[in-house]
Amino acid sequence: MNLNKTKTGGRTKGTPNKITNHLRNKLKAIIDNELLELPKMLNQIDPKERIELLIKLLPYTITKVQTVSHKEGEPLSNWMDEF
Repeated sequence: MNLNKTKTGGRTKGTPNKITNHLRNKLKAIIDNELLELPKMLNQIDPKERIELLIKLLPYTITKVQTVSHKEGEPLSNWMDEF
């Protein structure tokens, strides 16, 4: 058995799978349609549920802020250079 044979036939490296690409396009269209309906749907639910939903969606629109702190014994000049 020769293990040094090169692969012949099939997709070339980096070519997307047709079915996967088709499925992604269909799902994107569904999501796009749902996003267009989102404002109308938000107005139909009670305020508490609306806020809970918006809190769940928030991480997908705004990056989470990380806490920045100074460690004991660390010179402030090194800490401030990050900004």
